[in-house]
Amino acid sequence: MAAPAPEHVRNIVLVGQDGAGKTSLAEAMLFVSGKTPRMGTTHDGKSYLDYDPEEIKRKFTISTSIAPIPYKDYKINVLDTSGHPDFIGDTLATMQAAEMALFVVDAVDGPQVMTTKLWREAEDMRLSRAVYINHIDRENANFDAAMALLHARFGGRLGAVTIPIGQGPDFEGVIDIIRMEARYFEDGGERVEAVETLPAKYQEEARNARDKLCDLVAEADDELMMKYLEGEEQLTQEELEGLLDKAIAQELIIPVFVGSTIIMQGVQGLMEDICTYFPHPKSHGRFRMADDVTVRIDETKPPCAFAFKTVSDPFVGRLTFLKVISGYLEPGLELVCGRTGKKERLGKIQVMMGKEAVDVKSAKAGDIVVVPKLSDVRAGDTLSCEGTIAIEPLPLPEPLYPVAIEAVSKKEEDKLGTFLARAAEADPTIRITRDEDTHQTIIHAMGETQVDMLIGRLKEQSGVEAKLVPVRIPYRETITKQAEAQGRHKKQTGGAGQFGDCWIEMEGLPRGSGYVFEDAIVGGVIPRQYIPAIDKGVQEAAARGFLAGCQVVDFRVKVYDGSYHTVDSSEMAFKIAGSMGFKEGARKADPVLLEPYTKVEVVVPEEYMGDVIG
Repeated sequence: MAAPAPEHVRNIVLVGQDGAGKTSLAEAMLFVSGKTPRMGTTHDGKSYLDYDPEEIKRKFTISTSIAPIPYKDYKINVLDTSGHPDFIGDTLATMQAAEMALFVVDAVDGPQVMTTKLWREAEDMRLSRAVYINHIDRENANFDAAMALLHARFGGRLGAVTIPIGQGPDFEGVIDIIRMEARYFEDGGERVEAVETLPAKYQEEARNARDKLCDLVAEADDELMMKYLEGEEQLTQEELEGLLDKAIAQELIIPVFVGSTIIMQGVQGLMEDICTYFPHPKSHGRFRMADDVTVRIDETKPPCAFAFKTVSDPFVGRLTFLKVISGYLEPGLELVCGRTGKKERLGKIQVMMGKEAVDVKSAKAGDIVVVPKLSDVRAGDTLSCEGTIAIEPLPLPEPLYPVAIEAVSKKEEDKLGTFLARAAEADPTIRITRDEDTHQTIIHAMGETQVDMLIGRLKEQSGVEAKLVPVRIPYRETITKQAEAQGRHKKQTGGAGQFGDCWIEMEGLPRGSGYVFEDAIVGGVIPRQYIPAIDKGVQEAAARGFLAGCQVVDFRVKVYDGSYHTVDSSEMAFKIAGSMGFKEGARKADPVLLEPYTKVEVVVPEEYMGDVIG
């Protein structure tokens, strides 16, 4: 596929709840365009896009796949994302690469929790949005109920551009509100009938939908809007079609389509409207920059690209998914990574279709491509000629599901560590830590499914058997009262003795304050060279804990008095004295055990607020 101009590229990210049919929609678009010889299906493991063994086993999308679809003179890059909450980090990162978020909603269940969450994220990113109500041919499907729920949750900017002719088993086709045509679906294609032959029972519904469409679209032109409000005639067909793309790009209207992906009904009309009315890359506006520099999609500027995803393929190595921001990318081009300052040479430029990669000669601004074997580029990095451009990466959710992992065979610990490091680079919502208190390797993930998938890939790609073990909690201790104590160490062994004597005052501090040591010695009752030894003795004793062997935190120690011996005193003696003083002081200061805690923000829909408070 030749590198298309930015105006002829459409980057569409499919988002929504698991099971709504995002992958089926992408597969249907591939088949309708002639890109694939058959309709890919997920239920039997014969999907072109869900090709990973874990995806085939679980029958849902885990990682974003790209479907570059040639349609007429356009290239539609369909980004098929996961709707599972455990993989939301990958979905959010992918949304940064698109100009349009197409929400796929089930006609039976309506918009679900993930749909609502991702809708808010798309709003924050200022992505244009559209909705495809899927499975309208299923039993109990209800277009009006789905539309009512969409309006209740997402506001009045949603407007139907297609409505169904029949629902459930009676579904026959759709009415195109933009062109006022009825499209009946038949084996081998569709039959289009003009406005005069719209079914009588749907004519009023179609007119109402068109009136709302005109109301919303008219806002895209101030002069036309004033005439419209003054009661002049409705928008002409030419005015409606001429303003619709502008209204969608400005988020004045959120178009709603309807159909069924499994039987490929309503898909071709959607593709027509994607090419005709959906925003192209230059409609994206400025990208958010880390240093207030502004960058727009522009093929005339020097080359720049944004890495939104990386994958470690066991056969071809690391693959980096790039959104071209400006200029052209060509094999052999050297760019600088803004994060590392290192030069990265582009060996190949490829277009991915599921797991299949095809080499291309170049890629223009606005397009999405894959580059293999970049040595040190992560998701969120920016590549440019000088390395001075850094697009601000999207803040991702914090992984709050910790599990401890260890290799079944100690000989494979190194392999396990290497695999986990690669996994954390590929998925920014996975964090790997080593807890020095408990001596455990901890995976911080979004949920149990993400961890199960990781364990499956570990065995498949590295041949390493691993097991999950309970996470040992690194409790902490602190003190709750002020106390004074003496630490006195005196030992006579026949030769030179040991003598150290100090008086300390201890008190607890607010959470997160850490440890504070204060030297209040006056008059030389303890020589200066011994004060650091007291501090060290206190810290070593605090690390061993008092109640349960857990580190004592958030407290202040002040040494204010003591004595020494000119011959027997030493740093070691005062370190022991400091340790003894701490133990005695902790006993008097009401020590308590601290448990880890997490701050949680809960978002409640307004209609449920009373029940939740009750």
